[in-house]
Amino acid sequence: MEECFFRPPGPPGLPFIGNLLHLDKSAPHRYLWQLSEKYGALMFLRLGFVPTLVVSSARMAEEVMKTHDLEFSSRPSLLGQQKAQSFRSIREDEVSRMIEKISKFASASKLVNLSETLHFLTSTIICRIAFSKSHLGLGNDSSNEGSNSDEESPRRNQKYRRKEGFRDEDDIEKLPYLKALTKETMKLHPPIPLIPRATPENCSVNGCEVPPKTLVFVNAWAIGRDPESRENPHEFNPERFLGTFIDFKGQHYGLMAFRAGRRGCPGIYLRTVIIQLALGNLLYSFDWEMPNGTLHGTTWPTCWKHPWRFPPVAV
Repeated sequence: MEECFFRPPGPPGLPFIGNLLHLDKSAPHRYLWQLSEKYGALMFLRLGFVPTLVVSSARMAEEVMKTHDLEFSSRPSLLGQQKAQSFRSIREDEVSRMIEKISKFASASKLVNLSETLHFLTSTIICRIAFSKSHLGLGNDSSNEGSNSDEESPRRNQKYRRKEGFRDEDDIEKLPYLKALTKETMKLHPPIPLIPRATPENCSVNGCEVPPKTLVFVNAWAIGRDPESRENPHEFNPERFLGTFIDFKGQHYGLMAFRAGRRGCPGIYLRTVIIQLALGNLLYSFDWEMPNGTLHGTTWPTCWKHPWRFPPVAV
């Protein structure tokens, strides 16, 4: 019997760029919903040369994520270590811009809104990566922002190296304590405290029967404080990670900052290197002090009513 292959409906695209012009950058989710009203809950697009499937209904989402979860469990290779490394110049460029911005605040003795600054940093890096030529398949020449070769990235050599004080990713690799500091922070304060899971079928865990359709939350916050996996787990002690091979890849369940298993975060490497690069440069480039009225040595809450505002006092 001859197989029949067909594609879900979708708006017609242009040569080379596909449906890129259909995207409203200010609110892409709203615009894609409007398109789905015309083309259906399962819609096909091309972003550059990248084929894209848009799911816009609960029934189709269940079909994709449950009925065919094995088929759809793989993820794009955008954020794997090798691919993420190719966007190194983008990360270093944006961290350098952040340091320049904070330097101006320091010169004017102004407070820095770290929440806003770091959110802008990560958002800008993600947007530049998502719309870079190499990711969209629009070319692979030496002018692409995604180049990882020193010869192909003169901007990085000329721009970053001449800035005395800027620490690049090669420098960060030589700072094991900074990496340990990042791991200890993520252990005690994971970005996703409760990791959701579900059991589509009856299963057994440690001899206990779990009925089907059970919603499961993996408490990463509690795991970071598990006395069976760490000595003095409530103590902030980065030294516990020195000389170990524990990482964020989801193989060490005592450190579940970015999830684990088949649904593990595909951006583990990218997110980790951004945190370490930004933190390393913030600590290296400035002296920091607490805001007026804040006592040193006090315990800070993990939930903040107001954004972080700190004065950088030296460059």
